Amino acid sequence: MDKDIATPLRTRAILERYGFSFKKSLGQNFLIDTNILKKIVSFAELTDHSGAIEIGPGIGALTEQLARLSKKVVAFEIDQRLLPILADTLAPYDNVKVIHSDVLKADVQQVIAEEFTEFEDIVVVANLPYYVTTPIIMKLLEERLPIRGIVCMLQKEVADRISAVPGTKDYGSLSIAVQYYTEAETVMIVPKTVFVPQPNVDSAVIRLTKRESPAVKVKDEQFFFQVTKACFAQRRKTLLNNLTSQLADGKRKKGEILSALETSGIEPSRRGETLSLAEFARLSDELYHYFH
Repeated sequence: MDKDIATPLRTRAILERYGFSFKKSLGQNFLIDTNILKKIVSFAELTDHSGAIEIGPGIGALTEQLARLSKKVVAFEIDQRLLPILADTLAPYDNVKVIHSDVLKADVQQVIAEEFTEFEDIVVVANLPYYVTTPIIMKLLEERLPIRGIVCMLQKEVADRISAVPGTKDYGSLSIAVQYYTEAETVMIVPKTVFVPQPNVDSAVIRLTKRESPAVKVKDEQFFFQVTKACFAQRRKTLLNNLTSQLADGKRKKGEILSALETSGIEPSRRGETLSLAEFARLSDELYHYFH
């Protein structure tokens, strides 16, 4: 087996050979620590029956580790300049397919149907470009893909928000959106020093395990998310004030919002960060009567 791609020396040699320069606009930070890559992959608990989807393979450092432990890897790469590099670095692995595409525009459902027929276990494992972490995660969850979960590296600050619990400063509409679909846990903190170029922020690995069915049952999913967003519009404001300014036109609906809060057993003076998912579900179902 060839030497690991993810050593500082080999990474530098590959980049020099291809005259590759990092594009800030694509959030390119490559991992140069094999132990950390192996740890990330271990959190995905892959077997030789698993399919792995990767986003932003870079020069193939993580892809290689995934290829060794899973049956097949499909990686989405947006940067055309990396395709010849990947063709070279991943040549030893015949179970990898690289798709030149922006995952946010790709039909991932279709790709899974074509590339992973008869696969029962599919996991997304990625070192995500930091500037589009949230849209990528939300796309993967909202499209209800047949995946077991997501293990990804992202900004520590975003990981904190995703896995936050009620009553903490990091808890917000992102925590609720992700935890609605998955069980979220931050499994590892990663120092800046293991990347080239070094990012300005600390990183973390988060594991999202898809729930059999959403955490709470709601009348209208879209409206539920609209309500949670409204409740966090201005963190210092009370639920009543946020909901009135976000959902109501003028004072017309203030009374209705009050009565929905009352029926849900939620104090109007509380703030969004104190509500559990179950309370948000109750509240959005009560408000739904008035706004539809």
